[in-house]
Amino acid sequence: MIRLECDYAEGAHERILRRLFETNLEQTPGYGEDHYCARAREYIRDLCRDGSLDVHFLVGGTQTNAAVITAGLRPHQGVIAASSGHIAVHESGAIESYGHKVITLPSGDGKLSALSVRRVYENHWDDVTHEHMVQPAMVYISQPTENGTLYSRAELEDIWDVCRDCGLLLYIDGARLGYGLMSEACDVTLPELACLCDAFSIGGTKQGMLFGEALVLSNPALKRDFRYIMKQHGGMLAKGRLLGVQFCSMLEDGLYFDLAREADKLAMDIRRIFEDRGFPMLFDSYTNQQYPVLPDHLLAQLEKRFAFCFWEKVDGEHTAVRVCTSWATERRAVKELVDALDRILGP
Repeated sequence: MIRLECDYAEGAHERILRRLFETNLEQTPGYGEDHYCARAREYIRDLCRDGSLDVHFLVGGTQTNAAVITAGLRPHQGVIAASSGHIAVHESGAIESYGHKVITLPSGDGKLSALSVRRVYENHWDDVTHEHMVQPAMVYISQPTENGTLYSRAELEDIWDVCRDCGLLLYIDGARLGYGLMSEACDVTLPELACLCDAFSIGGTKQGMLFGEALVLSNPALKRDFRYIMKQHGGMLAKGRLLGVQFCSMLEDGLYFDLAREADKLAMDIRRIFEDRGFPMLFDSYTNQQYPVLPDHLLAQLEKRFAFCFWEKVDGEHTAVRVCTSWATERRAVKELVDALDRILGP
């Protein structure tokens, strides 16, 4: 079985495993106060070209999202997100469990627009009974989105302008940020992204690490007491150096971005494979996540050899699935997919 349903099916890049073994018996301070975490923070600040950024290392994406969102909100406030946003559909109500409503907006491609954000803000304050409603105070977006789509620099700038104008915090979930930045369609650099939000994350779990997310904070209000927030959310790993070692291994010479670039290339190969054979894409994704719409009879044949992620039923005879490459996907997997398609479809 060739698994193409997600980008976290494999363990970790061999460099990380080797470094963890080599440093296994080294004694360091705990809770992220070791020299590996310090070095990884400097790598990230250098990549962002901003020495003032606070960088914290947490274990998983849901934990990271919940920590930064609750840090930025007061008890009566909520966070705006697309209806397909990860915090709205794939985190078991984690944000709500901390007492904050996720204010969802419809989105065909998974993205929010600056206009839709402004409308939510203005509609709230134009309502004379607004104190009876959850107050929008933060905007959550992801780059790339849950649907593999990307925000352009102009779109991010517009959303950032609205957030500053309305006094809203902007948080960018970067669980797959490397795949986004290395996409052929991306026109946003990491330093630019760091200047267009109050906080963002750099994902490791889905990009070659055993586990780990780096949370980058630029807003002083979020920086204050954030390690207390981490501790409350179970995010202060005692053996924090395990996170530092992994991020150092991935960032020291650009391996993180090289792996993401290759995964994107393979994903675009897969997209062309399906499109050349007449199968449309549900979303216009240029990242490692692709969403072909397939006849159910063809999908049943392919699933004997390949694992995909069900996405949605398009009609009674067609299903959209997610086909996902990862940092570890090999070219032979793509070739086998081509061969299988051609065998089933025939001449």
